[in-house]
Formats: sequence, C-alpha cells, structure tokens
Amino acid sequence: MSVFETVVGLEVHVELATKTKIFCSCPTDFGAEPNTQVCPVCMGMPGVLPVLNERAVELAIIAGLATGCEISAYSKTDRKNYFYPDLPKAYQISQYDIPLCHDGAVEIEIDGGSKRVGITRIHIEEDSGKLLHDREDATLIDYNRCGVPLIEIVSEPDIRSAAEAVAYLKKLRSILRYTGVSDCKMNEGSFRCDVNLSVRRPGERMGIRTEIKNLNSFQSVERAIEYEANRQIELIEQGEVILQQTRRFDASTGRTHMLRRKETADDYRFFPEPDLAGIVVSDETVSRLKSEIPELPDARRRRYVAEFGLAPYDAEMLADDRSVAEWFEAALKHTSHAKRLANLALGEMFRLLGEDEPPKISPESAAKIVEMAAEGRINGATAKRVFADVWSSGADPEEVVRSQGLEQLVDEKELRRLALEVIAENPKMTADYRGGKTAAFGALMGRLMHKTDGRGEPQIMRRALEQVLDDM
Repeated sequence: MSVFETVVGLEVHVELATKTKIFCSCPTDFGAEPNTQVCPVCMGMPGVLPVLNERAVELAIIAGLATGCEISAYSKTDRKNYFYPDLPKAYQISQYDIPLCHDGAVEIEIDGGSKRVGITRIHIEEDSGKLLHDREDATLIDYNRCGVPLIEIVSEPDIRSAAEAVAYLKKLRSILRYTGVSDCKMNEGSFRCDVNLSVRRPGERMGIRTEIKNLNSFQSVERAIEYEANRQIELIEQGEVILQQTRRFDASTGRTHMLRRKETADDYRFFPEPDLAGIVVSDETVSRLKSEIPELPDARRRRYVAEFGLAPYDAEMLADDRSVAEWFEAALKHTSHAKRLANLALGEMFRLLGEDEPPKISPESAAKIVEMAAEGRINGATAKRVFADVWSSGADPEEVVRSQGLEQLVDEKELRRLALEVIAENPKMTADYRGGKTAAFGALMGRLMHKTDGRGEPQIMRRALEQVLDDM
C-alpha cells in the first residue's frame, strides 16, 4: 500500500454571545418555542432593512485579536445567494473578499511537541434556521436561529491528522470561551465545524477535496476524518477519481455519504450587500477591545509551570477553562500549597465538575481543606472525602471534619493496637508476608487503612505495622 498524507482545513462556525440577532432586535435565547423569536427582518420580508449589531462586530474582532489575526481597518458585508428552506431570504449576509480578520494562527500541542495552525480569515455572518426531521411525513422548520450572529473561522490546510484537528478545535474553543466571544456549547450548536479533506502521496500537489458538513462533537470530527481519508485512499488505489463534493457524516455508522456536488464561489454569486454600509474599525477600537482580553490559556499554563512548579499537563488542565483557572488562583490567595491544591482539583474537582459549569466549592473552602492536609490534620484520602462533601453540601470544611470525626489518627500506640487486630484477622496475609511475599504488606496496609476509616497517617501507620510484624 502506498503512503498517503491527509490534508485538512477546518471551517468553524461559532455563535456569538450577543443578546440579540445580528441584523434585528430579536433575542438569541436557546431553547425557546419554535418560531417565537422572529420578526420581519430575520424572516426576510419585503421592504425591511437590516441594522448591524455593533457588539457582534466587537466580539468578532476580539476573536481575531486572541488568535493573532490582523484586523481590517475596512471590511464589508456581502450577499451569498443560495436557496434552501431554512434560509427565508434565499441569501445569507456574510463576508466574501474583505473579511473582518485575517492571517492569524494558534499553537497546538501534539505528540509532545507544538505546531502552528494558520487561520486564513474570520468573518461575520448570520446563521440559518433549523430543519426538524422528527416526523415521517414532513420536515418542519424553526426560524428562531435564523439571524443569530456567527463568526466563521477558516484555517489554513495545515492539519495532517484527526488528532491534530481535535487539538486545534479544543484550543480554539478554549480561547473563545476565555474571551467571552461564545459559550461554545457544542450540544446546542454554538460551536460546530465543516471539514475540508483531501489526500495525496508525499511530494504531490493538493488532491481533490471533499467537505463534511456540520460536525458538532470532537468525536464526530475524529471519526469523520479517519473514515473519509481511508475512503479516498481506497478509491485512488483502485484507480478511481475523487469527486469534489459535500458529504454528511452519519454518527451511527461512522461513514460519510454524499449530499451534493461541492459548490464554488461562482455558484453563490457573491455581491456587496447594498443595504449595509462598510465596516470601519479604528485603531482606538482595536486598542479598547484588546484591553478586554484576559490572560489566555497558553500564557496561564506557562505561568503555572514557572510560578507554581506544576507539571505541564497539570498546568494545561487547570488553565484550559477560565472559570477553573480563576477559581484556582483565588484559592491560592488563601494557601501557599499550589501543588496540593492542583492535585486535589485534578483528582476530585474534575471528577465532580459537569460540562460547562463552574466549580461548586468556594476557593476559600478548598484552601481550608488543603491547609488541613498540609498541617497533618487530615490525610489525602480524607481531603478528597471532605472536598466531595463540601461540594455537595456547601458546609464549612472545618465543621465537616469536626462533626464526622475525620481528623487524622496519629497516635502510634493506637495504630499499633489496630495493626495487631489486622494481623489477627488476616493470618494468611501475615503468613505470606513472613514467607517473603512482600506484596502482602501492601494488602495488610490496605486493611489497616480501612480499619482506621481512612484516617490513619500513612507514615506512622506503616511504621506501626512494620514494628508489630517485626516483633512477632
């Protein structure tokens, strides 16, 4: 079999976090009753005129600045003409030849190294409605989403694998959520992408590409890329020609299927939007919006490694979500034990944390738990137990420890007494240990820890068990 290279470019569609639509005052709330958030403007009625949402433009500029793009001092909107039932005007207001942002990049971590993925452009446009295929005898249309402001982020064809595509999407999503550009809830469709993919033998020119539309999960992106690359390779090796086409990914089968031939710019008959003036962005506006951008995930990750001595992976996990990172830094105002706090967060908080929700334990409470563990009042296992209790109840950690009798057991005399009980209750384990099976000691330690209800101080407990065994 010949060696082939996969070439991928992504078009990411992101719903902007505005309260109203891009060209009218209709709300953008998700989950409203169908067709209750519409008006003559977003329904394309004759005689109406669009009015551009200034905040949508600002959020698009923030997205561009956060991804290293150049911001166009002048750009314009264009009509992209096509007929589809979810587009009542029969055209979409978008941007064509002069996008708002261009020539940016993000860095992704892959296989232990870093890689730059270029961003060709970021432009604003309006979303279409949503087709509902729930009935067997008809397709219904909900126009609530029609006119919701979007940005489309178009990457360079720099991606070479499904893993790189997912890493790029995760980095982009993290940046957009950090900056407040979008909530990026993939299950609600506010962060979705199209995959443009071709394959080629090393040294060859770019192959014929296909486009896979509307992927809204990382897993779907990964599976779609892997299947489509293999499909194209098999066709080439059989001497067949790849057709330029738009395809759909079926998550239930893991396969892509042809929808239609791939449109080109000529098919869309782009022309300048006659009802909207050009977009002029001043240097003062760019400076003001740049000041709204917080410290981004990559910068935080590097700082956590340098300032707190965290492992790169731990730092990346904590810096990825802004609410988690701010929680972590707020907790560090009440404790100096950064590594203990990071371990507790990574071990317990991420287990309890739901998708797209902030931590449910205050930074002050988390810091109290860390301080009690550092002082030896509770051990690591108890710290996790208290953390989970406070997460669900909101109680004070000190009160949880006191009321449940969770303070660490450090009395060596008491631990020796409990160790004698464990040995008496587990003669076979004891005999195995005395017979040279050192693994039996770990099993006895586990029984002793269980007998202390997880409260035994590990080093003192180990010493007590060793002494009892040596005295036999």
